[in-house]
Amino acid sequence: MIGKLAKEVCGLKLPVTVLESRAGFYLGTQAKGLPVSRESEEYFADRKLAEAALKSGNFTQRMNP
Repeated sequence: MIGKLAKEVCGLKLPVTVLESRAGFYLGTQAKGLPVSRESEEYFADRKLAEAALKSGNFTQRMNP
């Protein structure tokens, strides 16, 4: 899956992956090891939950950066 915000806002076709911040795990994109966009509205308590959401598509897509 390609990140919607990464594509629309930054013009970059980047795959959505599981990323981590102080707030928790989230679905987003990165380039050269740096985050580009947070695609999910949700933060997940652990990596497994985030990976499951990515695999199933069961997450809320952020519409604005």
